[in-house]
Amino acid sequence: MPVSIKTVETKAQLKAFVKFPLELYKGCPYYVPNLYMDEMSTLDMAKNPMGKYCKSRMFLAYKDGKLAGRCIAIINEIANRDWNHAEVRFGWIDFIDDKEVSRALMEAVMAFGKEYGMTQVSGPLGFTDFDSEGCVVDGFDDISSFMLKYNYSYYGEHFEALGMTKANDWLEYRIFIPTEVPEKVQRAAALVSERYNLHVRKITKRQVKKEGYGQKIFDLVNRTYSQLYDFTIFPPEVIDNYVKTFLGLLDLKYVTLVEDAEGKLIGLALTMPSFAHAVKKGNGYLFPLGWWHLLKSIYWKHEEALELLLIAVEPEYQNRGVHAMLFNDLIPNIISGGFQYGESNAEMESNTKVQNIWNLYRKDFKRRRRVFTKEI
Repeated sequence: MPVSIKTVETKAQLKAFVKFPLELYKGCPYYVPNLYMDEMSTLDMAKNPMGKYCKSRMFLAYKDGKLAGRCIAIINEIANRDWNHAEVRFGWIDFIDDKEVSRALMEAVMAFGKEYGMTQVSGPLGFTDFDSEGCVVDGFDDISSFMLKYNYSYYGEHFEALGMTKANDWLEYRIFIPTEVPEKVQRAAALVSERYNLHVRKITKRQVKKEGYGQKIFDLVNRTYSQLYDFTIFPPEVIDNYVKTFLGLLDLKYVTLVEDAEGKLIGLALTMPSFAHAVKKGNGYLFPLGWWHLLKSIYWKHEEALELLLIAVEPEYQNRGVHAMLFNDLIPNIISGGFQYGESNAEMESNTKVQNIWNLYRKDFKRRRRVFTKEI
């Protein structure tokens, strides 16, 4: 039977869309599901503030009467404006190892893009850079982090069979926590602090809300990452949504800020205990016991891994050693938390400024992920 494609139009279809990977990756030791409630909110354009800036359409693929794949097509108007291209993105893409299924999904995405005059298709990408990006093309034998998603090895082969080529690669590393702050980091932190009149700032959740630190943090992220591949500048209402979503998950002793003499935020390192095993135990659901595993992982019994979510430094202060101040403050807390290693976020292979930070620490390469593209 040929593959049939259905557009997601009902709540039942949206639930099927969100749940499909749970069946596809059942028994896979490396796959970590997204939180079901978060996925339902993110993919509901009435709830996702990026709906104001994106056109989107979700597709389900059926073969032999069974659900065999899913995908969302996204036209991100902010990114298309800032990068001066006409791109339709594809994201949340999963499929069985059947090239008829992957082809049918991508043809649906490209048809959607052509409706609105798009001339290229790229992905996997999300609404913003806080959504999972890239298809894993190397490093299939290790558990995923909470924030970065895993996929089977055949995905990349399917994209290549469709004539798609590499647009960008990201690298992931496992950085082992030292037993003490390296002396070189301590010296550099003191020197940079004195030379540029900078100081470390720790904040409370009340200050994040009342003193606008959420906005300050994302403004710095926007300035730091604006020139990186296909980055989407975060609008104010999207920032507000992320602050509300993530604030309850963060233990702020694992967040360090650096400010100048006037109190301007010029550097940050945002880390958090990994929830990968906790979320996997609950299969992405908070009920009946998923909430318990998650809370335990956040507040009482951490996993061995810490996720290194964000490092951002004001462009004019980059290459001046600000990262030494960040890690001079963070490492003692990380050590006292009992963490054995940190999982880096996905780092562009060309972003050597970030990758060079890890040269002082023992690290292992973990994974490579890729965005594919083609003209349509």
